[in-house]
Amino acid sequence: MRATASPLVTTVVAAALAALVLMPRRCLAAGGEITAVASQSADDYHRERLPDGSFRPETYTFGDGGKMQGSTSDPSIDKLTFLDVAKVIAPSLEAQKYVPVPDRDPDKTKLLIMIYWGTTNGVNNSTQAFAFENVQGMVSGISANPPPPPPPPKNGGGGQKSIGAVDVGRVTREAAEDGITGAMATVGLEEKERDQNDMRNAMLLGYDGELAAMSGAQGTTPLKLRRDDLISEIEDDRYFIVVMAYDFDALWKHKRHKLLWVTRFSVRARGTNFADVLDAMVNQASRYFGQNTQGLLRSPLPEGRVDIGPVKSLGAVPEK
Repeated sequence: MRATASPLVTTVVAAALAALVLMPRRCLAAGGEITAVASQSADDYHRERLPDGSFRPETYTFGDGGKMQGSTSDPSIDKLTFLDVAKVIAPSLEAQKYVPVPDRDPDKTKLLIMIYWGTTNGVNNSTQAFAFENVQGMVSGISANPPPPPPPPKNGGGGQKSIGAVDVGRVTREAAEDGITGAMATVGLEEKERDQNDMRNAMLLGYDGELAAMSGAQGTTPLKLRRDDLISEIEDDRYFIVVMAYDFDALWKHKRHKLLWVTRFSVRARGTNFADVLDAMVNQASRYFGQNTQGLLRSPLPEGRVDIGPVKSLGAVPEK
């Protein structure tokens, strides 16, 4: 006789599976922070393959695109130079058959590979939160603390209201309402600035295409939750590297900027040491150098481990 699950158990299991599906990927990344990678290649860029199936080597020379400074001091990235970053990227490029020109001869150079790197500035919500609290406080102040009643008329006659006292009450309320209007305008400006900052970061990090595809997502659908997850990522400060490969010959001889491929990759800066994760970030992204990922790829950084190698016998230990 086969046992059947109760409706309650079935409901709990279904809810658990749904929660797992909708859970942000970074919560599932027990191995470490999430690396986001987006890579694109030009339609006319195709790598040749040798008879053994490997890529034909392509020569390159590096270019320093510059570093974008974060909003706060961060020794893990501030102390690094362009050469420090380039030395980590070079072996991964070589693994993909991109090799540096030994004598820096422009006639032998196929690619100019520019490296841009640094820390994005995420949204600082403290000012915005203050603006919302300001609006909330004003609204509650109007309802809980109405303007004081007008004083009794000084002439003492006829129970007639003092025009001056009525004006004070009206002006008090209008001033409060003007304050709400001003605070709401501040919130609106900050929302606009936030959206603009999000768009800048999305384009820099390679999130823009993914977010554009989800722009119409509403409610609590998995698509909307994924979009919210992506927004929360770009609103955090993120370490990033952008590797851009240009046609060197077109640039050198014709002064024409022809971008052949670009790979963008990043990881959340908060709680992360850039120097410690740099190598893992590059290794994660380098397999897509010169290729098209067809969108944004997100995967956990591998955990650090110590390779102790094969166990060797040291012989018998003499007794004491």
